[in-house]
Amino acid sequence: MVPAGLLSSIFSGAARIDRGRKGLSTNGQEHEGRISYEEGVAGASKAFSQALSTLDPLIIMIAEEAFLEQELRFCSESDTHTISSLTQALQSFSDAFRCLETVEDPVKYKAAETTWPNSRKYRVQGFPKDALHLACLAHRTRLYNTLRSPGINMIEKALLTQRASNMTIVQNIYTEKQRKSLQEIGVN
Repeated sequence: MVPAGLLSSIFSGAARIDRGRKGLSTNGQEHEGRISYEEGVAGASKAFSQALSTLDPLIIMIAEEAFLEQELRFCSESDTHTISSLTQALQSFSDAFRCLETVEDPVKYKAAETTWPNSRKYRVQGFPKDALHLACLAHRTRLYNTLRSPGINMIEKALLTQRASNMTIVQNIYTEKQRKSLQEIGVN
């Protein structure tokens, strides 16, 4: 279950960041824009920390998905590259949620696990590099690419770093779920 207020904090943080960015680029509204931007980044950071504190990969990913949806909502229609990237991220998260459901049922997961090649290329710590791993890897790459962009404020870079770290933690928790699921039925 998603902690009370988490999604509201995500939505509020994203909205304040967007409002702040617009204020920063509007003559005469720079000060208010800066305040909104900083409050938005701080609020989003707190919400991502709250999600992480649950150590529940579903909740951590729901928080990230909600933020992505807001970024897409505030994206300019002419920014087709960003729209495409965010849309792809949301689709990969949708696929990842299916993995989280399947790994909870050892019988289903054993059947799913056998469909993956044993090659290291298709494995993470010996377990299938499935849609959840792919979503986390792709999203972490997306976040790191943004971190490399010049001109991004350091407080926003800290938020991007936090979000990327959350994807690594989700993968680690999920890998443990994969291990437990297969151990329950005597595989691995």
